[in-house]
Amino acid sequence: QVQLVESGGGLVQAGGSLRLSCAASGPPRSNYAMGWFRRAPGKEREFVADISWSGGRTHDTYYADSVKGRFTISGDNAGNAMTLQMNSLKPEDTAVYYCASTGAYCSGSRCSDPGRYAYWGQGTQVTVSS
Repeated sequence: QVQLVESGGGLVQAGGSLRLSCAASGPPRSNYAMGWFRRAPGKEREFVADISWSGGRTHDTYYADSVKGRFTISGDNAGNAMTLQMNSLKPEDTAVYYCASTGAYCSGSRCSDPGRYAYWGQGTQVTVSS
């Protein structure tokens, strides 16, 4: 069973930056993807970004249009940690951010479907004030 724990959320002014982290634990894996999703108050869960792992290293990344150019997803080759660097934050980025991992390999836009993810963290709140 893979366990995911997010950290790094908080309150920031518009234009500021935050760095979210996701720590993964459990049995070793070789081919999978991890992603960030978010849920704003009164809205449905939304895909943010994903990154894939295969052959012991990270591969493709993919971003939602709403965060492209502002957010950067990265991960260590061991697959134990994933980060989301968020710059130029906007009030509309306010949401609970969730870390998730698939049970099988996927990459790019195919990983934007939350149905592909078998494991989820508890979430961390990000609030951007105007």
